[in-house]
Order: sequence, then C-alpha cells, then structure tokens
Amino acid sequence: MTTEQTTANGLSITYEDKGPRDAPVILLVMGLGGQLTLWPDEFVDALNARGFRTIRYDNRDVGLSTRFEAAGVPNLKWMFVKAAIGLPVRPAYTLADMAADGMALLDRLGIERAHIVGASMGGMIAQHIAARYPERVLSLTSIMSTTGNRRLPRARKEAMQVLANRPMGGDPEDMIAYSVRAARVIGSPGYPAEEARLQRRVRADYERGFYPQGVARQMAAIVADGDRRAMLKDVKAPTLVIHGEDDPLVPLAGGRDTAASIAGARLMTIPGMGHDLPLALVDTLTGAIAEHAKDAVVAA
Repeated sequence: MTTEQTTANGLSITYEDKGPRDAPVILLVMGLGGQLTLWPDEFVDALNARGFRTIRYDNRDVGLSTRFEAAGVPNLKWMFVKAAIGLPVRPAYTLADMAADGMALLDRLGIERAHIVGASMGGMIAQHIAARYPERVLSLTSIMSTTGNRRLPRARKEAMQVLANRPMGGDPEDMIAYSVRAARVIGSPGYPAEEARLQRRVRADYERGFYPQGVARQMAAIVADGDRRAMLKDVKAPTLVIHGEDDPLVPLAGGRDTAASIAGARLMTIPGMGHDLPLALVDTLTGAIAEHAKDAVVAA
C-alpha cells in the first residue's frame, strides 16, 4: 500500500487515493481507533473494480495523522457519568471537527462531491458530513453505526468490558494479544476471521501506528456528540444503512434508528455479521454500496 500525507484543516492527514482519477469518488471514513488499514484491501479493491475511486485515510489522533498529545488522556469513566446525568462533556475535539477533516482532505485533492461511506464512529462522522455539507455529498452509507439516542440498547457486556479495559501501553506482545481478543469479541460470529490473517493484520497495525491515547480522545468526542436524530432530519442525500444482525458493540437497534431518522433511508441487515468487515462479506457489502451510489447518481 502506498500512502501519502497532506495538510488539511490545519492537520497532517495520511491517506490512500486509489482507482481511476476520473471515476466517481467514495470517501471511506473509519471508526474508533481504526487506521485506514481497517478497511480491508479486498474491500477497497472491490470498490475500485466496480468503477469507483476510493479515498481512505487515518482520522486525526490515529495512525499516522496528527496526534493531539498536548490534550492529555480524558477520564472516560467520569465522562460517561457526566453524560448520563446531563452535564456537559468537553472533548479535545468534536465529531464535527472530524467531519471537517474529511471535507478538507477532499478539498486538497480537488474533489467537489463524493459518496460518503462510514463505519461505526466513521458512520457518525459521515452523518455529520451529510448534514453539514449537503452540497458535497452524492450519497451516504452508514455501516454498523447509530444515532446517539441514549434510549437504545447498550453494547453487550463482554463487548463493553473488552473495550473499557483497553491498555494504554505495555509489552507489545500483550498489546497485540489484547487487540486480537477484542477483534474476536466484537467480530462477526457468522464469519469469524481466519486466525493467521487476524494476527498479521493486528501486528501490522500495531507496528504502523499504535496509539491508544488517541482512541480515548476519540471516544470522548463520541460521548460529547450526544443525540444526532434532530441533525439527521437535515440529511438530504440518498442514504443506505447497513448493520449486522449480530453486532455485540452497536446493537442492530442503532442501525434501525439511523434509518428511521433519515428521510427515505434504506436499511440492509446482515445475519451473522458483527462489528467488523468480514472478508466473506466483501462482495455483499461493496455490491450494495456500489449499487446505492450508482442509483443515487441516476436519481439526481
């Protein structure tokens, strides 16, 4: 993989730009703590093969993009308590700031409009992009994400525990073992990752840009963002919501609520899919995204 760096929104953003320059663009926005590599190469290649140019990038505070070291590490437990009782939460940055990063990256690449595809926290960022920059968005696809509605079912206990106990540092082999375990806990029960491949991916990501402090600040941005349902009423882009029926981290109700909150949105649920992008579902997922994007352009 060949990545590049540019300055966007005052930050250094690392990205990969792949596919024909004159093809319609899909901006891929990854979730909490996920480097651009968490979009499987096979997933990206399949979108390219279906006639799209793909841009995937490291969000701020993750991977090789700008880190917010000076902001310190937030006390997440106290932050959750404050949010639960209605007190304001002040993160180092917001999901709206992260949405502006994505738009600034497109500006730097000379791209006026794009199809926006976000996974998990990336889906939340993509929702902000669609609501705040409607003139830039050809279509929206929100994958395994949610609205921030606090009445929705919470993550399963085992999923919450594995993420809440994320170590901030230590022996590299222990860190890698933790990440493999976490991926297993939140992953797709119907499409379990092949062990050797999972180990390779986790190790490569650790060596590329392990930075758990940034994950904590991104989580603070999610907590502070609150309920997006009112904002989602402003989304005009054709919207596809994809959600695994066996997601232990963001239950299916989150996808249903997202689709119900966006006028005309279509919901696609997948049995056996958890909170990841299994290789066995690459054709299903990219086929649905490509069809949705092409239909959106025709409808426009």
